Amino acid sequence: MTGQRPKQLPLSLPHEAALGRADFLVGEANEEAAALVDAWPDWPASVVLLIGPAGSGKSHLARAFAERSNAPIVRASDLAGTDPTALVGRGALVVEDADEPSLDETALFHILNAARGRGASVLITAHSIPSDWGLTLPDLLSRLRAAQPAILGPPDDDLLRRVLVKLFADRQIDLDAGIIDTLLIRMERSFAAANRIVDALDRESLARGRRVTRAMATEILAPEGSDDDAD
Repeated sequence: MTGQRPKQLPLSLPHEAALGRADFLVGEANEEAAALVDAWPDWPASVVLLIGPAGSGKSHLARAFAERSNAPIVRASDLAGTDPTALVGRGALVVEDADEPSLDETALFHILNAARGRGASVLITAHSIPSDWGLTLPDLLSRLRAAQPAILGPPDDDLLRRVLVKLFADRQIDLDAGIIDTLLIRMERSFAAANRIVDALDRESLARGRRVTRAMATEILAPEGSDDDAD
C-alpha cells in the first residue's frame, strides 16, 4: 500500500464562462479591438475584422457586440445556402472564423454586398489577415481589404494575470496563494495557453479530489507544449 489516494474519473461538467462585455478584460494587447467594438454604430467602415490568435478573445468580443447590436452569429463554414438579406436584416451580423478552409467565398461576398445595400454592420473574426486566407475570389478580397482591422495581440503579464484569475473564477476554483505567480513564471505567454492550463488544473483537481496547489500547477506545467488549440 502506498497510501496515495487513487485518482477519481473526472466528469466533464460544463462551466459557465462570463462572456458579457463587462467581463472582457482590456489591456494593451486588445484595447484597440475593444474600443472599436464599443464605438459601434459609429464605425469608420461598415465591416470590421477582429484578427488574433486562438484564445485571444475574438469570440468573447463578438458575442458582446452581438448582444449590443442584436446581431445573429454565424460560423463562416455555415454560410453556404444562407439568405444574405435575411442575415443582415437586423442591421448587424457576426461571422466567426472566416479564415476556415470551408469558407464559401461567394456566400460571404453576397453577404457583404447585402450589408452595404442595407447600411448594416458586419463583424468578422479570423486568425490572420484576409491576404493570408488563400482566397480565390478577387472581389471578396478587395471588399475585405477595405474593412477596418482590429488586431488582438499577445498579452502582457498584467493582462495574463487578470485572465488567469477570471478563468479560475469562471470555474469557481479556489486558489492557494502564489499559484498565479507560479503559472506566470513558467507558462507560455498566450491566452490559448491560459485556457489550456486552467482546464488541465480543473480536471486534475477533480481527479485527485483536492484543491489546486502550487505543486499541482508545477506538475501540469512540466509537459506544457506550444500547440494552441483553444479559441
